[in-house]
Amino acid sequence: MTDHVTLQETRQHWLSVLARAPREQLEREVARLAPPAHQLVRAPECGTVMLRGRAGGTGDAFHLGEATVTRCAARIGAHLGIGYVLGRDRRCAELIAVLDALLQDPGRRSAILRQVVEPMERDQGEALAARSRMAAASRVEFFTMVRGEA
Repeated sequence: MTDHVTLQETRQHWLSVLARAPREQLEREVARLAPPAHQLVRAPECGTVMLRGRAGGTGDAFHLGEATVTRCAARIGAHLGIGYVLGRDRRCAELIAVLDALLQDPGRRSAILRQVVEPMERDQGEALAARSRMAAASRVEFFTMVRGEA
């Protein structure tokens, strides 16, 4: 991360990466870090959020539908971590909250970013690239012939 990136932007980034990680990977990383005991400030709970879209990405906003989300808040020492995840995986939301609390500790942050968040982000990027290659391989080009053309 560059120096001009704020802590808030950095936190938004790591929360985004953690929210996309599979639960098994989050479980493995939390077990490996062996964090101190955490206190649940807000137990994992499920709810829904309204999704909004824009036609063409820039048009008028419209309601796309609802999505189920799970949230949790956990405290480790003086640090309050939050976890939000699409779906109903309560444990996943709790693991994200624990990692968020750990990442807020300046003494642990750089090591956890380097050992946990950056490898997760690389894995997610590689998986996205692989899906993109598979989609591109099955791409069909359509064209229209005008009457009179040969």
